[in-house]
Amino acid sequence: MEIDLKNKVAIVTGAARGIGRAIALRLAKERANVVVADINTEGAVKVAEEIKTLGCQSLPIKVDVVNEDQVNQMVQATLSKFKRINLLVNNAGAVIVKPVIELTEKEWDAVIDVNLKGTFLCSKAIAKVMIKQKSGKIINISSTAGKSGNVFFVSYNAAKAGILGFTQGLAKELAPYKINVNAVCPGIVGTKMWDYVDEEIGKRTNVPRGRTLQRHVEEIPLGRIETPEDVAGVVAFLASTDADYMTGQAINVSGGRTMQ
Repeated sequence: MEIDLKNKVAIVTGAARGIGRAIALRLAKERANVVVADINTEGAVKVAEEIKTLGCQSLPIKVDVVNEDQVNQMVQATLSKFKRINLLVNNAGAVIVKPVIELTEKEWDAVIDVNLKGTFLCSKAIAKVMIKQKSGKIINISSTAGKSGNVFFVSYNAAKAGILGFTQGLAKELAPYKINVNAVCPGIVGTKMWDYVDEEIGKRTNVPRGRTLQRHVEEIPLGRIETPEDVAGVVAFLASTDADYMTGQAINVSGGRTMQ
């Protein structure tokens, strides 16, 4: 299957590292021009430079996805440079590993805001552009944790499950405008986030560092940890014309660990 996103304009949030970086680079390899949006300016600039070496245009933008003014400024900056927006990947996320009885209201709000509110604000702003264009694709990065709850992840579980409901509702709402809305649900991905998760769960369950991650990987039928590039490949497919008849879906990318 050949994916060709030549001259398409994509915004990827949380693109300075990890899954977001892999998505931004994969879209550029498929010849899309990419807006690298992240609260980490230095990281966004580095990824934007990587994209330019692939022969595509890129625009690094500092944005806090929970700030509506900054989100709107991101959209306007993109339109000023590229005149259109064909694809939004809502990837920005955050996790806090704590038992519910220790989780503060502020911590709960922080996780819900970045993951769920950020997805809402970015989708809202960019849907206005796509409705006028009568075309576009929105891809939300959820998680298998949104389908099957995990201990010490209650706020993250709730946020990622919320993204799935949001995806389905928005897909129906935007379908008349030929806009596709889908979600991707990664599993155990080898990123700094999972290093943090492994360490925090290890402290609370009194197991050596690395054991929690190892135990989860042992549950994966395909026998290896997931890479950010595994996620990026599915995003690239959803961004392509081959996925034009898919909307409202939540696709697992978990090596078989989650099958529902």
